[in-house]
Amino acid sequence: MIVTTKKLFEAAYGKYAIGAYNINNLEQAMGLFRGNIESQAPFIIQISKGARSYTHKSMLEAIIRAADALFPEAIFAVHLDHGDEETCYDAINSGFYSSVMIDASHEDFETNVAITRRVVEAAHAKGVVVEAELGQLGGVEEHVAVDEAGAKLTDPDKAKEFVERTGCDSLAVAIGTSHGAYKFSGAQTLRFDVLAEIQKRLPGFPLVLHGASSIPQDEVERINAAGGNLKGAKGVDEDLFKRAAELGVTKVNIDTDGRLVWVRVHREYLKEHPEVVDFRPIGKIFMAEYAKMIAHKNEKLGSAGKLPEIRKLLGLA
Repeated sequence: MIVTTKKLFEAAYGKYAIGAYNINNLEQAMGLFRGNIESQAPFIIQISKGARSYTHKSMLEAIIRAADALFPEAIFAVHLDHGDEETCYDAINSGFYSSVMIDASHEDFETNVAITRRVVEAAHAKGVVVEAELGQLGGVEEHVAVDEAGAKLTDPDKAKEFVERTGCDSLAVAIGTSHGAYKFSGAQTLRFDVLAEIQKRLPGFPLVLHGASSIPQDEVERINAAGGNLKGAKGVDEDLFKRAAELGVTKVNIDTDGRLVWVRVHREYLKEHPEVVDFRPIGKIFMAEYAKMIAHKNEKLGSAGKLPEIRKLLGLA
């Protein structure tokens, strides 16, 4: 069942975070639903601008609708990830998305406020909720590319002003994470001091952590052993999710870890079976491994086992 993130965030605030997972194809969709049902967790399906053009946005929407029918006990939001203004309007008007993210964080503060406010007005008129972003994460994610020098932590005072002026429903904050598989250098880590100051100024308001894949080193090692070349890939310690949730983070975006699973499964299978021409056995392995990864992430986020509580909150129990 597709819902907005409002009730999910209300239930989670201060206790746990909801996993937000990007998908691009049916194998990811099936693994995602299975993993969340197995771990009994509510979740957020993220569709990026790149995913919408990978095949066609209608294909992804049809896959999600089919999965919704196959897994009627699932409770989830459908979210546009890193949308520009035009893409946000398209998603809002489609009647399919329950949540959109407008990412104008690369603009100056006033321009970001103006763009976000326009999207909020259009979204709220259709019952769609809006995530916005203030501050900039480093790294690369599809069309979003910010070098280390351009990365900017979120200013807590500006965050309060931004939320008040835009009316956004949640805010993605920059506290040291970055997009992609190379998040940290040296001892760099998350700035919980900044997060605490943001929460102090926006008590009870849902915050979002982007770029939160953990880049498991066993996955990296297995990929490299099967012919990959990931050197120095490093991510967010999963054990930090609980602390982030206590400081107001209700949504954690995880994408790269799923890509690592895909690459590892395919590299290992094709290395061991160089004669294969049937991709379906690989897809079956991937769906099972992806579901396992999703269930594990939900345990770390604290959302595992919360599905009955959410269903009761929504009057579905």
